[in-house]
Amino acid sequence: MEDALARKERLKALRAAAQAAETDGGAEPAAEEPEKPVLKFRNYAVQDTKRIDYEQVEAAQPPKFEAPKVDTKPEDLPQEELLVNIAPKKANWDLKRDVQPKLDKLERRTQRAMLDMMREEERRRLEEDGGVQD
Repeated sequence: MEDALARKERLKALRAAAQAAETDGGAEPAAEEPEKPVLKFRNYAVQDTKRIDYEQVEAAQPPKFEAPKVDTKPEDLPQEELLVNIAPKKANWDLKRDVQPKLDKLERRTQRAMLDMMREEERRRLEEDGGVQD
């Protein structure tokens, strides 16, 4: 509650100060003229220089690029070392990672199908033998 009262008093003081500033400086603003902004043109050439106050700005320059210097040339290196640098260490690691779950699923289905085929073959053999089991 004390904070609210203190805030209310501060707001009253600010309003009183603003009103006092208006009444004291009320006659002078008509005499003062606000400053005109100075325009900065970078990509536009001004045609009418008499009516527009402006400042010409230089066009932005990109930083200069320097090519990196290489100490050893590829011709200086032995042929085996060149091939080792170009070839990845494990050429198919990402393929294995992406395809492995599908391969596991396919392996389970293959095992199940082989088991079914073996059972079917066993049944067919039993029927040919006359239904006698070993």
